[in-house]
Amino acid sequence: MDARLEAVRREGSGKSMARRLRREGQIPAVLYGGGPRDVEPQAISIAVDPKALFRILHSESGANTLIALRLDDVDTRVMIKEYQLEPVTHQVLHADFYHVAMDKMIRVTVPVVIKGEARGVKVQGGLLDFVHREIEVECLPADIPEHVEIDVTDLIIGQSIRLRDVTETAVWRPVSDADLMLVHVVAPRAVEAPVAEAAATPAAPAEPEVIKKGKAEKAEDED
Repeated sequence: MDARLEAVRREGSGKSMARRLRREGQIPAVLYGGGPRDVEPQAISIAVDPKALFRILHSESGANTLIALRLDDVDTRVMIKEYQLEPVTHQVLHADFYHVAMDKMIRVTVPVVIKGEARGVKVQGGLLDFVHREIEVECLPADIPEHVEIDVTDLIIGQSIRLRDVTETAVWRPVSDADLMLVHVVAPRAVEAPVAEAAATPAAPAEPEVIKKGKAEKAEDED
C-alpha cells in the first residue's frame, strides 16, 4: 500500500523562506519531473509536512517507499531521491522527490536480512561476518522488496554466501556484482598465552603524554 503525502507549491528560496516554512510546520522540497537519472528534469518547488515524511523514512521500506504525493488535487506516484537531516536533532530539513512511471524498471538499494543461526557459530564457535548489508536490484516500482533475506543456518567455518547464491525472484533481479560477498563464517582469532617471563617482569610505568607546546599554545589562542 502506498504512503500518502500532501504537498503545496511554494514561492521563493533561501534561508528566510525555509525558516518561514518551518514556523508553519512545513519544509522546502523539490519534485522532479522525471526519474533520478534524468539529465535536466523539470523541477517544481513544493513544501511538505516533515513529520509525515519522517514517518515514511522510518517505515519498513524507508526511502524506497512508493509515495502517493497529492499536489494541486492530483495524486502522483513519487519516490524520495534525496533528503537532508539536521545533524543533532535528525529532523528532516529538505527533500527531493521524483516521478516514477509504474511500467518502467528502476534501480534501488535494498537491505539484506539474515535468517537463522549459522552452524559454524552455534557448533564450531566461529564468528559470523556480515560483509555487505545492502544490494542494488532492478524492478518495477510496485515490486520493490522491503529486504532480501538470506538463510545462514547451514554455514560452517570457511563458507560464505555471495550474491550469486541468492535466488532472484520473478519481480526483481540483482544489479550488484554477482561475486559480491554478503556474509561468511570465520574462525575466532587465537588468543596468545602470556609469556611466563613477561608475566614475571613488572610492566614499565606508562609514560605521560607529551603535549607539544605549539599545539597547546594554538589551542589556548583558539579558546
